[in-house]
Amino acid sequence: MKKLILVTSPPASGKTFVSKQLSKALKNIVYLDKDTLIPLSHQVFRVAHEEENRSSEFFEEWIRNPEYEVIVDLALEALDYAETVLINAPFTREIRDQKWMDQMMEKLAKKGAKLSIIWVHTDVETCRQRMIDRNSDRDTWKLAHWDEYIAGRDFSIPNLFPDPNCNGELIVFENSSDEEFKASLESVSKYLMEK
Repeated sequence: MKKLILVTSPPASGKTFVSKQLSKALKNIVYLDKDTLIPLSHQVFRVAHEEENRSSEFFEEWIRNPEYEVIVDLALEALDYAETVLINAPFTREIRDQKWMDQMMEKLAKKGAKLSIIWVHTDVETCRQRMIDRNSDRDTWKLAHWDEYIAGRDFSIPNLFPDPNCNGELIVFENSSDEEFKASLESVSKYLMEK
């Protein structure tokens, strides 16, 4: 059965590293990263003469949702040609929005595809340290306003599929230490290869 894998979590939880390592382990997979769209976002900021701030109201109103729409559309199109597609993106709002989830499940049903959501579970302090370590412009505002930023993030594991008969699953990937990462990579990649 075809499968769309969403690797999700708040920023700096380790999604990109987890996504790439899972993609290597699974092989024959279409890997899509929402961050690939960031240069287009920068262009929108420039054309609108707005500060390049991915935490701004301008970003929220004009850029964020189209980024998600485009990456999902690319994934759905890729499922016409590949068995497995993986998207690396936070999706933190989307996966807690029942309407969005229902629409996604309908789209995947038309493709004969299953939805696997991998929640990268990382403690908050580890995320903060990873932001500091990666030293990215996109984290400048977040780190300078940490308490405000973190208050708006939900690190709890979502309850996505209460109906056991639905064509979706939630897989938790523990990633607060190297030991957790190694154990999760082995168990999650093995599970996905068998399903």
